[in-house]
Amino acid sequence: MEHHDRSRESPRPNRRQFLLTTGGTVVASVIAHRGLINDFTSPQPDKKESKMKGNKPSIVFCHGIWADGSCFSKVMPALQAEGHQCIAAQYSLNTTADDVATVKRALGRVSSPAILVGHSYGGSVITGAGTDDRVAGLVYLAAFAPDADEMSDTQPSKFPKTDVLSHVEVADGRLWLLPEGMDSFAGDLSEQEKQLVWATQCVPAPDLFAAKAGGTAWKSKPSWYIVAKNDRTIQPDCERFLAKRMGATTTEVASSHVVMLSQPQAVIDVIRKAVKAAQGVTKAA
Repeated sequence: MEHHDRSRESPRPNRRQFLLTTGGTVVASVIAHRGLINDFTSPQPDKKESKMKGNKPSIVFCHGIWADGSCFSKVMPALQAEGHQCIAAQYSLNTTADDVATVKRALGRVSSPAILVGHSYGGSVITGAGTDDRVAGLVYLAAFAPDADEMSDTQPSKFPKTDVLSHVEVADGRLWLLPEGMDSFAGDLSEQEKQLVWATQCVPAPDLFAAKAGGTAWKSKPSWYIVAKNDRTIQPDCERFLAKRMGATTTEVASSHVVMLSQPQAVIDVIRKAVKAAQGVTKAA
């Protein structure tokens, strides 16, 4: 039988030593973790300063329902190539207040001043978010533009019901666009594109439109509006009314509701006009 010389083995730590050792390790880990968090969250003045020195206005894109930020994929590249910072605010469509807050956070990620571009319900979002001092102009694409005492659907409800509303379903707490509704939503796209738009749709809460925007930016900021003449989601006459009421510089395009996908060049041209106006104001200041 072998006998081990325990005198040569390291003594086992008692309970107090163990707690002190492990406790110190945990504290060190927490301190290191907090330091890492601080590295990410502490103000970075150099970065902030560089943002404010941007030579060209940034552009923040705001999608509507049954879409997401990818719906601006035909518009962004040309503007990025011209030196503009572009970002799509990807919001949840749970509440308008949350969506407006998301856009304001997106404004913090690009240089100022910025142009907000809103499609469809995104018009309500930029109407609320556009009161931010970093915003120099608003571009509405076949979009809502509620007044202070209105909800998103206040004015559209005064016009004849559109075709798309016959192809929606409320299920699992969301308002879904059915596949057969794509012809009413994006009828001038190819079948392949329509399938992609349907597959990537961001689905809203059923009561999303029953809320105020929280601001009326078009009363204090210059605005541009594109009317989609072949729209079967929002009545074109409703779009004309909203554009006229806000005093927007208006362009009419033969397009379905998704004008940024069916007529991207027209959208790019209008955004360029908004950018030019913003640059003029910046230089004058």
